[in-house]
Amino acid sequence: MPDTHPYETLDRALRASRARITSGVSPHAALSAWMDWAMHLSRAPGRQMELAHRAQKNGLKLLRAALGGGDAPFAPDPQDHRFVHPGWSVLPFSLWKNAFLATQDWWDCATAPQRGARAQSTQRVNFAARQMLDVMSPSNHPVLNPEILQKIVETKGACLAGGARHLAEDTLRTATGERPEPSGTYKLGETLACTPGKVVFRNDLFELIQYAPTTEAVHPEPVLIVPAWIMKYYILDLSPHNSLVRWLVGQGHTVFAISWCNPTSAMRDKSLEDYRISGVMAALDAVSAILPGRKVHACGYCLGGTILSIAAATMARDGDTRLASITLLAAQTDFTEAGELMLFLDEAQVAYLEDMMWDQGGLSQEQMSGAFRALRAPDLVWTRAVRRYLMGLEEQEFDISFWNADATRMPYRMHSDYLRGLFLENRLTAGRFAVEGRVIALKDISAPTFVLGTEKDHIAPWRSVYKTTLFTDNALTFVLTGGGHNGGILSEPGHKGRHYRIGHRRPGADYMDPESWFACHGPQEGSWWLEWGRWLARHSGARGALPPMGRADLPPLGEAPGTYVFQR
Repeated sequence: MPDTHPYETLDRALRASRARITSGVSPHAALSAWMDWAMHLSRAPGRQMELAHRAQKNGLKLLRAALGGGDAPFAPDPQDHRFVHPGWSVLPFSLWKNAFLATQDWWDCATAPQRGARAQSTQRVNFAARQMLDVMSPSNHPVLNPEILQKIVETKGACLAGGARHLAEDTLRTATGERPEPSGTYKLGETLACTPGKVVFRNDLFELIQYAPTTEAVHPEPVLIVPAWIMKYYILDLSPHNSLVRWLVGQGHTVFAISWCNPTSAMRDKSLEDYRISGVMAALDAVSAILPGRKVHACGYCLGGTILSIAAATMARDGDTRLASITLLAAQTDFTEAGELMLFLDEAQVAYLEDMMWDQGGLSQEQMSGAFRALRAPDLVWTRAVRRYLMGLEEQEFDISFWNADATRMPYRMHSDYLRGLFLENRLTAGRFAVEGRVIALKDISAPTFVLGTEKDHIAPWRSVYKTTLFTDNALTFVLTGGGHNGGILSEPGHKGRHYRIGHRRPGADYMDPESWFACHGPQEGSWWLEWGRWLARHSGARGALPPMGRADLPPLGEAPGTYVFQR
């Protein structure tokens, strides 16, 4: 039935209205997971006995702890910082903490994989149970949290008044749809995204920024950066001290970067293919027009790396040899192990999101950021709420938190193409992703490739990023660095505590699984930027004359960071 049929339009409109109420979460997808888990558990008396024994065992541990015997019976996850205050080790707070952790432990056991049940169902139930437990955590209650009580005493209750003011401000802002204004500590073009350059090309999807050289000579091959369109590009040109763009320019490279627009509902029909043709390929054509006859080092970050991989495989298929090398930073090409985001994606969930986006014209910033906050609710939701509303603390602003709040929208058709074609159906590595009517393959890429994963990445898990090595045959360098999806990328030389592992694969070499690779490549102290710089230099020509800024027949359109980065 076509979408334009009035019956189908009615159904989609009703589903879209329900989706706005549930923030895009499909009730059917959630209910089916709980039913699958519960039905299999009901038919497993041995499993039920195991859970009963677990409850009894945890209860005895709690009793011993309450009577002051033995060590702490339960420990929170290393990444859970809600119970670090020393007051949690003193009765009665320690008892409340351990009761919460005991319940959490039982649910983790109850939602472990069950024979016959879909793995996605048990994972979803585990995620939902964790979300519900997080709501009831004693760390969220002013009477049960020793850190809050201490703050109340120290401030003579003033923290509660300050928290009430914060709550009123945020509630009003949410009701009116108003976005918070920046504090003034960071300002685009002055303290962030401030590497000097010019906008040398613009279309309806992006602006192309060419950065001014800072060395007396440069390598002939320019670097083209393709960032993710889910956020603003300047994560790679953040503050001057941690700007990857500024560092590259200082290494003698001519750097170009795409700055994506923030699409409106009028761009609802822009497709993933539009982002390839009018985005990546248009940028590459512009670079080639400014520097004709030169090959290009292409670098893609996150979703930008995914679309770059698609573009590179298409170019390889069609005999386009303009790429000198390809760099993929925390970018996935295979989505079978795509991390916690996969918990939200099945046919029911994707269809539900599609209906909501069909009605709105796209996915809003708030709906997008809400999904990522849910993945790390203890830190990004509850700890923030406790500190802001119960302790009256102002949030300290950092350059990366400023950028993180500067989210963008996603066009309906493009995001649908991405979710369905890549996440849900995994067409790219399954040999079913067609461009212009013909299937492409990553193994056709012959340009040397540099692939980076980060150890704590919950958006693009490093083992998923590593799978690029399974579907390519070219010379490939894989680097695993410490940190998360964003923090691991911002690993400038001199950053304390940074480390990385690096390995090189020759063309045609046998595949090495990720666990074996990890065991064979020990950690090295320092920044992966230096390794990438040396790798780029090896695949570049000798330094020579400085390039022109833009085309001789087309003057620059303005100063960096351009105009699209300011769109809200």
